[in-house]
Amino acid sequence: MSQEEGGVFVYNQTKETFLAYRVKVADSILSRLVGLLGKRCLDPDGGLWIVPSCGIHTLGMLFDIDVVFLNRDLRVVDVRELVRPFSVTPICLQAESVLELPSHTIFKSRTEIGDQLRISSSDSTAESGVELHEEPAKAGGSEKVTADR
Repeated sequence: MSQEEGGVFVYNQTKETFLAYRVKVADSILSRLVGLLGKRCLDPDGGLWIVPSCGIHTLGMLFDIDVVFLNRDLRVVDVRELVRPFSVTPICLQAESVLELPSHTIFKSRTEIGDQLRISSSDSTAESGVELHEEPAKAGGSEKVTADR
């Protein structure tokens, strides 16, 4: 499911908030290996979805990130806020994939363990007729996203 150009968006169905609108998918050996290396920062509405993964490192990175661990059903099984550069997260055996997001995204979106996320391409959202108006990681809003990944 490589979404190199436009990426995917991440929506917290439990809290009805967006975590990010432009998340790149790292689903090849090379894209998972490179990850966010070489980036000076993450766009406020950006991120990286690493599939498959059950742990990450920030060796060589220059900025803090928030990390969300997801199981196969895209349910949050662990969260790590403000992961510092040159650190390694513990392995999360329940995780099938990991979201790397701008720092403070977990707090702003109120995301916590047990929340159900929806990850979908903007193309599939456009096809389903869903309009996205809410800013990423802002509380409120009652948009229900019905498109699948």
